[in-house]
Amino acid sequence: MSAQPLIVVDNVAKEYMRGSERIVVLRDVNLEIAAADFVALIGPSGSGKTTLLNLIAGLDQPTSGRIWFDGLEISKLDEARLARWRTNAVGFVFQFFHLIPVLTAYENVELPLLLLNLTARRRREQVLMALDLVGLSHRLHHRPGQLSGGEQQRVGIARALVTDPKLIVADEPTGDLDHVKSGEILDLLQSLQQELQKTILLVTHDPAAAARARRVLRIDKGTLVEDRSMHSGRFRLFEWTVQ
Repeated sequence: MSAQPLIVVDNVAKEYMRGSERIVVLRDVNLEIAAADFVALIGPSGSGKTTLLNLIAGLDQPTSGRIWFDGLEISKLDEARLARWRTNAVGFVFQFFHLIPVLTAYENVELPLLLLNLTARRRREQVLMALDLVGLSHRLHHRPGQLSGGEQQRVGIARALVTDPKLIVADEPTGDLDHVKSGEILDLLQSLQQELQKTILLVTHDPAAAARARRVLRIDKGTLVEDRSMHSGRFRLFEWTVQ
């Protein structure tokens, strides 16, 4: 891993307005994530973990505070620059796959590459490589309805990988799968971190999924309250107050 963190979250807060009511989703979050780490975000529903994932992935902007990714302050980018950055830097894996039903596995994986200035030959090389990495080279021409849930999620992971991003964010990627298929997807995410040195940020309610991570961050009521290294067993508790 590099000496400098890949991701730095500095005193970040996120608020929304619901009519005249101010809803505080995150408050005073500070953390660093090293390159090639595998981090799980856990916490009860409504704790703010998905909001934090979205901020780190550039899908939303903080109300206050700053976020850096590989030395770039993404929290000050306008939407156009943020969209270009996301296309190159982040791959997304979702609970419900978000595949387009009328497209084949190959075509679904190719979609992010259509936003880049690549030749058709180069796109094909990258799609085939991504599908090979997830073990689906034999399912190129199958549509989502012809694939199992586990295979659909593998297509989703291939789509996340195809632009060769530094960060893969996965929001409950095993939430719609049975125990066996969940284990296969977690095995795959671990191999991407260990063999390809991808940084994985996983949001999960599943303790078994969180246990696959190298580090677990627990969020409660919008505040980071625990930071545990799963390998060493060491953990740090953060003080927090309720507004």
